[in-house]
Amino acid sequence: MKPLAYIAIASLAATAGFGLYRHALAPSQPPQAQAIPFSGIHSSPAGAAAQAAALAPGVPAELPDFTLADLEGIPRSIKSWPGKSMIVNFWATWCAPCRREIPLLNQLQQQHGDAGFQVVGVAVDFRDDVLRYAQDIGIHYPVLIGEQDGLEAVSQFGQGGLGFPFTVFTDRQHRIVMFHLGELHAEQAQVLLDVVAQVDRGELTPAQARAAAARQLTALEAQAARPDAPPL
Repeated sequence: MKPLAYIAIASLAATAGFGLYRHALAPSQPPQAQAIPFSGIHSSPAGAAAQAAALAPGVPAELPDFTLADLEGIPRSIKSWPGKSMIVNFWATWCAPCRREIPLLNQLQQQHGDAGFQVVGVAVDFRDDVLRYAQDIGIHYPVLIGEQDGLEAVSQFGQGGLGFPFTVFTDRQHRIVMFHLGELHAEQAQVLLDVVAQVDRGELTPAQARAAAARQLTALEAQAARPDAPPL
């Protein structure tokens, strides 16, 4: 029998819909209207700037500390990678979009690890299921695993009921720059990594990075809606 909390979060995730995502922006629509992807950008330029600079309610300004067992069973803090810009991906083996993301996350670690980025997966799932799946598919970045303690880690981001996957992007000081709810795609990842790199170089504050990313992500969405348009 699966724990009640596990069943509850799986049901909530299915209800929320894995297509829903958010880039650390305060929502511009009431919750019942958020059934499709949205950028959180208000039609007013002033409103857009203010919303783009603000983290969504419940998302902390800095990566909260939590400790879960890694694939070898050793307790490991999420703060075990000091001086790294973090890509922390929350997932589960039963989540199809989560599984689709793993090759991209492997690629991000391979391509951007030397530039100071560190991908860490946080699997909120049964340990045996995660170990078996990780061995089958091949995950080339650290993975932390938790059941109830994994749910407690999720709750620190204020996202207990919105489903998986979600990914947190931090700068080298572990300040949260962007929060992405839903499946991550390569074009989106490149935008988010670029703005984090600008924060690390001192060219943007986290708030300015969120505003810059919001503009670029909105342009990507518009481009995707017009497949016949020339590339950006």
